[in-house]
Amino acid sequence: MSSSPQSPGDPASGRDEQRVRAYVESLALTLSQIGFPRMPARVFAALTVSDEGRMSSADLAEALEVSPAAISGAVRYLEQVGLISKERQPGERRDHYQLYDDFWFASFLKRDRMLRMWRDTTAEGVEAVGPDTPAGLRLSRMADFLAFVVKEVPALFDRWHEERMRTERGA
Repeated sequence: MSSSPQSPGDPASGRDEQRVRAYVESLALTLSQIGFPRMPARVFAALTVSDEGRMSSADLAEALEVSPAAISGAVRYLEQVGLISKERQPGERRDHYQLYDDFWFASFLKRDRMLRMWRDTTAEGVEAVGPDTPAGLRLSRMADFLAFVVKEVPALFDRWHEERMRTERGA
């Protein structure tokens, strides 16, 4: 990939660029199988394996051997779902796309807000169809599940940060 100054397979880099390219496609395929659109999955995978976690559109297009237009739509999607941010360094003319330092945490925080919205809208549905109807019972179960998940997510985040702190301290 162009973001790495070493040549493909350079033993000094510790990277086998051919294997890295194969891994990008493997990760992208996995993400696609769980619901990601294909091109955003490839862009996300490319950013994930770049040492800097940051690439320009041109770098991404070159690394993935696709058009800049394909990159444009993909990064727009990834920004919307909260997995990357766009930045421009002072004096530069090109935008760069960067993974958040703790992108999974940021992504799940955004998902937490979405879950709250889904829960609230589902509760509205219960009222609309009536709580004692088959649809109302189905929506009530969905709302209950979403309420449970919304309640549990903050504790999960806290446990993750505790685990990460322990790991970083070497405990």
